[in-house]
Amino acid sequence: MSVRLSNSPGLDSEPLLWLRVIAGVNLAKKDIFGASDPYVKIRVFANSSNDSEVASVVTRTIKRTLNPKWKQDFNFRVNPTGRLLMEVFDENRLTRDDFLGMVELTLDNIETITASEPLPYKDLHLRPRSMRSRVRGYIRIGIAYFTSQTPTEQHSATQSQACDEDGWILVGAGNDAAIGSDNNADDRRMSLADSLPTGWEERQDALGRTFYVNHIGRTTQWQRPSIPAEQAAAQTEQAALRWSTIQDQVNQRQLVRRHISEDESVSDQDDENPLPSGWAMAVAANGRVYYIDHNTRATTWDDPRQPHPLRLAGGQQGEEAPQFRPRSTSMMDDLAPLPGGWEERLHTDGRIFFIDHNKKITTWTDPRMMCPEIAGKVIPYSRDYKRKYDYFRLKVKKPSNIPQRFELKVKRNMILEDSFRHISSVTKPDHLKARLWIEFDGEVGLDYGGVSREWFLLISREMFNPYYGLFEYSAVDHYTLQINPLSGTCNEDHLAYFKFIGRVAGMACYHGKLLDAFFIRPFYKMMLEKPILLADMESVDSEYYNSLQYIMENDPSDLDLRFCVDQEIFGQTSQYELKQNGENINVTEQNKREYINLVIKWRFVSRVQNQMKAFKEGFNELIPLALLQIFDEQEVELLMCGVQDIDVNDWQHHTVYKGNYNLAHPAILWFWRVVLSFNNEQRTRLLQFVTGTSRVPMNGFAELCGSNGPQMFTIEQWGTPDCLPRAHTCFNRLDLPAYQNYQELKDKLKLAIENTQGFDGVD
Repeated sequence: MSVRLSNSPGLDSEPLLWLRVIAGVNLAKKDIFGASDPYVKIRVFANSSNDSEVASVVTRTIKRTLNPKWKQDFNFRVNPTGRLLMEVFDENRLTRDDFLGMVELTLDNIETITASEPLPYKDLHLRPRSMRSRVRGYIRIGIAYFTSQTPTEQHSATQSQACDEDGWILVGAGNDAAIGSDNNADDRRMSLADSLPTGWEERQDALGRTFYVNHIGRTTQWQRPSIPAEQAAAQTEQAALRWSTIQDQVNQRQLVRRHISEDESVSDQDDENPLPSGWAMAVAANGRVYYIDHNTRATTWDDPRQPHPLRLAGGQQGEEAPQFRPRSTSMMDDLAPLPGGWEERLHTDGRIFFIDHNKKITTWTDPRMMCPEIAGKVIPYSRDYKRKYDYFRLKVKKPSNIPQRFELKVKRNMILEDSFRHISSVTKPDHLKARLWIEFDGEVGLDYGGVSREWFLLISREMFNPYYGLFEYSAVDHYTLQINPLSGTCNEDHLAYFKFIGRVAGMACYHGKLLDAFFIRPFYKMMLEKPILLADMESVDSEYYNSLQYIMENDPSDLDLRFCVDQEIFGQTSQYELKQNGENINVTEQNKREYINLVIKWRFVSRVQNQMKAFKEGFNELIPLALLQIFDEQEVELLMCGVQDIDVNDWQHHTVYKGNYNLAHPAILWFWRVVLSFNNEQRTRLLQFVTGTSRVPMNGFAELCGSNGPQMFTIEQWGTPDCLPRAHTCFNRLDLPAYQNYQELKDKLKLAIENTQGFDGVD
């Protein structure tokens, strides 16, 4: 709104005051709900001593905020002897508006500018009307005199002119975009600073009076300092140069957008893999390639030649989002494409970062970390298991009348024989509960947890090796193990070995270590002395399970079955009677349940009864059966063997960095990219290389243990790029040199985890 403040002839000769009310900051809270609806009332007075009000305007109301942004322009024809009063109120429809503060300015010390100069800005602290007023915060305004009419005033003057009762003439109305641009606020603040001599600053006191601070001479004054002619000329030249540069950039961008020709689009296409019919490729002003579909008259970042993007778990079905391809060809791996709407770029310092165009954010973390198909299955957290495990650790306390530690020295190439001889010769099983101290012959590693973890890993691989004849693979796959019913034929001392294996398994549970093996579900049920059901056979032998399930659901009278089964021993098949005179008893509808129970008992219990008894004897010497029975069969498996699948996202989330490393360091970004490119077997080898075990605890990497309890996975900067990575298994720490590029880090890390063996020094 533009208002003249003179009733005498020659109004146009008086200066025009341009006022921009921009924003309020940290205003007082008067509403009980914590927000206000602030607006500003602007009042103009003819002179500083006379209270005769000559003009009054009000800004728009900004709802529910303590930091309003009005951004409104007002133009006044004023007499420099007048004054300006701005009052901030909180709009209240039920009662009178609440007072939030006021600012009063005299018009005799306002800066004068031309229409081509930017508007200077001020931050004015609000002050109270009386001692009872509760006021805080400040308002930001722009204010200056003009030496000529503004475009806003000219436009307004041509439309209407009106005189009020005092003879003041309404010149016109402005809007938010009348003069200047809010987007150039930073440049205007810079111009305000440039309008003062070097080392000077403009401030306001509590009463709204403007004063000037000389930081060079450390003095203050009321008068505005003048700028030397040489300095003013230099500042004007710099401002003109900046404005010219900005204009050139804007014109260049518009020119690039306007002159993207079809020839340019076709020149970027791949002759071997052309675009579909009606499509064209073009380059945006920022250098990014985009694609034009002339059939539908649409543009997209998505390359139509690429397959449908992989989506994150939980994404909406049918959601269309562009698929961006990696820009760095030096780090191409066999990784799946990025999720829809993501783009991978290379920073100027060599680091890879990712752009989420859906949410308009950037991050150093690869979004494929959140995809279970790439990063591994998410480990579900079990609060019930955690509570049971804490109770279990509380009960398995170390006895008081045992040695300080149990020492075991073995050779790597004879680890099973040496361990069997030492552990089987222990007459007091409580001695096995002492702190373990494992030494490998010919190595100088000191066992603070890491050597013990590796011993459990290696001994479990030997004990459960089917070539020794003690265990065999189950019928369903080659990973789950079961007791070999013919172990006595292979080894006369097989029961002593099963007792030894039970002791080792009990030591692993007692000391919080994991075995590198997985057993069939009935094996854990026999440990808990639980009955084995028909459903337990499904995970072991699906064909056998389907046959028994058919008998359970149908009348077996027509099958001519007897209470006996065929068993094969070294290639020779013989019959085994499930009950006395079983070969003469037919299976009928009445006795089929008995038949199925006897088959299950023979399949899992009867044939391995002696071996299981010896195993449980050794295991229960360290872990009592009553304490083990707080777990179910699935939890016993997790207690003994941990989790096989590795979740890279969980791994990264529970990793700490030392030295100069952090999550955004190039070497760390490359490291996690390497881990993401590994398959599960390579990830387990890396985990074993650093921690001494290839298994993950039940609740993930958060429960990874070190020498003195929980110990996070750690990566520390060490050495030079000529060195290979090294590990401290006792502390779950990887010493990783700062390699020069991604491929060098990947090659040396793979070389270290695939060829390293043994310990050297404190580990």
